[in-house]
Amino acid sequence: MKRKLKNKLKIDMIHKLKALVPLVLVVLISACTAKGDNPGLEYAPQMYHSVPYEPLTQIVDEDRGEWLSNREDEKGEFYNSNPNNPYRQNVRQPVEGTVRRTANGMLPYRLEKVDLVKAAEVINPLPETPEIVAEGKRLYSVYCDHCHGSKGQGSDAEGTDAKVGEVYLGVPAYNSAAKRDLSQGHVFYVITHGYGRMRPHASQISQEKRWKIARYVKELQQQ
Repeated sequence: MKRKLKNKLKIDMIHKLKALVPLVLVVLISACTAKGDNPGLEYAPQMYHSVPYEPLTQIVDEDRGEWLSNREDEKGEFYNSNPNNPYRQNVRQPVEGTVRRTANGMLPYRLEKVDLVKAAEVINPLPETPEIVAEGKRLYSVYCDHCHGSKGQGSDAEGTDAKVGEVYLGVPAYNSAAKRDLSQGHVFYVITHGYGRMRPHASQISQEKRWKIARYVKELQQQ
């Protein structure tokens, strides 16, 4: 009799727990509900609200996140406005005349297709180091040698390995009389905008990589 009573109590307890679980879930879910300006309960709030200044966030309430804060300035953890800027904004306009550079400090290339003469006068901004020439050779093998040949011999030389050039004849050798004196600025321009039947490659090859290829083409012109 006692065993049956215990089993019955266990079964009743299990049924009560089953009924209680949905109620607990409802309470937990409702506690996370956002209302008005309150985003609701946030898990790991530091992942959502960064303490450093960020250009795309603007939290001007100095008490925001006070319950979580351990900042030395005693402001809320989520406050991130910049009091030194107008309107406490994090975003500021660059100084007038500022020119955006690439990650390695290179100026943007602004010459258009009609500027071939000016392009020939542009100096390669990359130094002539063995490392840059070697990288230029690697890039040349990826983007160029199928038309120009691995040694820059073009499509008409005997024994050329310019596979595409053999189909589309007329690709000149880099060391020919007409091409051996072309400047690296000219080579960069041709890679960028194309020339004749060669199509532009600016969308496939970054500015820095084009200058590296131009460095290596200089080596081929001297062979």
